[in-house]
Amino acid sequence: MTNLQIFLEKAAKKVSDPEHKRKILFNNSQYDKKVVAGKQQYSNLEFARKKAAAIKSRVIENLEKYLTEFEINARRNGIKVIWAENADSAMKEIIDILKRRNARTVVKSKSMVTEEVNVNHVCEKNNIESLETDLGEVIQQLDGEPPYHIVTPAMHKSKEDVAKLFHEKKGTPPDWTPQQITGYVRKMLREKYPKADAGITGANFLVADIGGVVVCENEGNAYMSVAFPPVHIAIAGIEKIIPSLSHLDLFLPLLATHGTGQKLTVYNNLLTGPRQPGETDGPEEMYVILLDNGRTNLLARKEQRRALNCIRCGACLNACPIYRNIGGHAYGATYSGPIGSVIEPHMIGMKEFKHLSYASSLCGRCTEVCPVGIDIHNLLLLNRKDSVTEGFTVRSERVIWRFWRKAMLRRSHMDRGGAVLKNFMIRRFFKDTWGDNRDLPVVAAKSFSQLWKERMKDR
Repeated sequence: MTNLQIFLEKAAKKVSDPEHKRKILFNNSQYDKKVVAGKQQYSNLEFARKKAAAIKSRVIENLEKYLTEFEINARRNGIKVIWAENADSAMKEIIDILKRRNARTVVKSKSMVTEEVNVNHVCEKNNIESLETDLGEVIQQLDGEPPYHIVTPAMHKSKEDVAKLFHEKKGTPPDWTPQQITGYVRKMLREKYPKADAGITGANFLVADIGGVVVCENEGNAYMSVAFPPVHIAIAGIEKIIPSLSHLDLFLPLLATHGTGQKLTVYNNLLTGPRQPGETDGPEEMYVILLDNGRTNLLARKEQRRALNCIRCGACLNACPIYRNIGGHAYGATYSGPIGSVIEPHMIGMKEFKHLSYASSLCGRCTEVCPVGIDIHNLLLLNRKDSVTEGFTVRSERVIWRFWRKAMLRRSHMDRGGAVLKNFMIRRFFKDTWGDNRDLPVVAAKSFSQLWKERMKDR
């Protein structure tokens, strides 16, 4: 099956699943309430968004400069900086580090970029245990599923689903509450942290002027993944740069408010190197892997490069009517929802994933809620244009749209053939696209133009 066929099959299954829809709508309704409350901390949210957008745009337009500045300052702090062109090279570097340290167990904090390079799978192939430590990610790893959402990986599961999962996999009572499950996971993980040979995290921001790595979290697991193991590996996309430490007071609240409705995430860790003399915790060695993996392909697009401003808050996913119906797994890519539909075709292949740019109603809600002002719905249109100009369309599609264009440009062409022919064409060429769950539209016997002419004739 092609990626498009898999997407359509998964999407159709989720759209027709009322229980899935109930869970997603409930969880999104809770998110919506919290975000409305969280935004009250701003006296002028629009100004904050514009300022953040301007800073990120300046960074992306001068990415080489800020990455170089970060590398110089990070190395000065004792951090070993590694550049990785793609996922394979990133994982080769990670495995080399772990083998050099004879690492057998890794504790990993929640990170979408580690999903992008497939850390858990590659570690497993090399006989290294890689344990998720974020509660949502623990649930997903236990169930053998990838994250469902950028911020809340187990959003599609109810508390009953989670209790059933732990009962089946861990033998816990089937009626355990979320509090009891959390306590069980906490106890299990706290036995793992001191014994782990390495910790792996992502990065919410890379601060150029101090060579620091910022990791935001709500559970304390990321900090413990750094504090206990002798080796810390942070992996981050090259777009995660911000110019200065002084900009964190703008970006940290924007990320928290749009991500979860909080004023700030509970823990905001600024990591500036391995353990120094006199310090009681922290790693002996710290590495930062700067990952490209298709980001420079996006950077080369003068218009779509604006998508690299994204701070991965997930707000556009929660606002999108498509995502809220088909869920995150249907997309078949690491980054789902509207922002994923913009960036993934450039990062992993327009030919294979151009269909994601069409998985949108273009309502503009994604643009409306973006904390850094990315006009996501316009970028989706540009992706569609690129997929056509680059020749990623089939002959039948080109023929249909050629006829459609001719008909739409002249009234006489539109009226030709009458309702019978038009209804036949709709049934013949648009039935599959329209879907099995909706009735095809029926063209009226007379067009508005014909009715108008008849009406005016009688006067």
